[in-house]
Amino acid sequence: MRGVVFDGKQVQVVEDLEIRDPGPGEVLVAISAAGLCHSDLSVIDGTIPFPPPVVLGHEGAGVVEAVGPGVTHVAPGDHVSLSTLANCGACADCDRGRPTMCRKAIGMPGQPFSRGGRPLFQFASNSAFAERTIVKAVQAVKIPADIPPTSAALIGCGVLTGVGAVLNRARVGHGESVVVIGTGGIGLNVIQGARIAGAGTIVAVDANPAKEAVARQFGATHFIDASAVPDSPAAVREILPTGADHAFECVGSVKLIRQAVDLLDRHGQAILLGVPGFKEEASFMVSSMYLDKTIMGCRYGSSRPQRDIALYAELYRQGRLLLDELVTETYPVEDFAKAVDDARHGRVARGVLTF
Repeated sequence: MRGVVFDGKQVQVVEDLEIRDPGPGEVLVAISAAGLCHSDLSVIDGTIPFPPPVVLGHEGAGVVEAVGPGVTHVAPGDHVSLSTLANCGACADCDRGRPTMCRKAIGMPGQPFSRGGRPLFQFASNSAFAERTIVKAVQAVKIPADIPPTSAALIGCGVLTGVGAVLNRARVGHGESVVVIGTGGIGLNVIQGARIAGAGTIVAVDANPAKEAVARQFGATHFIDASAVPDSPAAVREILPTGADHAFECVGSVKLIRQAVDLLDRHGQAILLGVPGFKEEASFMVSSMYLDKTIMGCRYGSSRPQRDIALYAELYRQGRLLLDELVTETYPVEDFAKAVDDARHGRVARGVLTF
């Protein structure tokens, strides 16, 4: 079968990938569509260290092809959106409703794939850039069959992360102010999460002026072109003179993390969603934190995928959550290189591979 493999030096689309049968508590899914996320690019450029060879992809949707013993909540033929969260369901964090903190879900990549008899790792417990993949049962969330797979694929990462950061982690309140730094796939979902939460002022900041139209479509009340404004924080202050209640950094720049902190009003929260290099350090004025400000990390939107994916699918069907509008371009998997080039040059909100 076809799949996208990174061998530690280069990426290639192969046709001789093999996958084993699902075991107990596992689900075999035929992938219909998979979004290209910045995290996939980060594996390729080394920002996210991951053992090669690995089958890439982690934002997918498809149809259940087979289930292993003990799986009852999905069956062959069901349409599913996949999460990357292979949490155990039994530890203290899972029991508290914090599956993103499950230690058994992090740093333990499996090897369900093989090629020429050699095992390949699975990225983010998912590997959606393959015609078929195996996930733990908890990762497969049944969704209505009428949701287009190109849209459904985006729920499992970009939407869970961006919208979840607003609703689950920051808990943005009605009428509060929000600044979103970076309006890529994650940033746009933060913007629409803020809109759904009822935020009063939503300021989007991006260095690409072409992003303004889509940022406003998703709910931004203001847009600042950082490439044309010498001092974008000052431009934000013109809109929010006392600062923001919430500032989301969605780029992964330590400089912009500092800006997010500096833009906060008293009792404000800076939420970090972008991923800098693993050894990079950010700084801030310690004295400013005594005004009850908070810097918050956020893993995967602090989500509970079995609950949240179903919720977001329903919000989409009600017309409250935009998914189709996130998909700027679709590519057959053979055009992976073009999809990567478009993503790296900011030509797409989200590019989606199809099988």
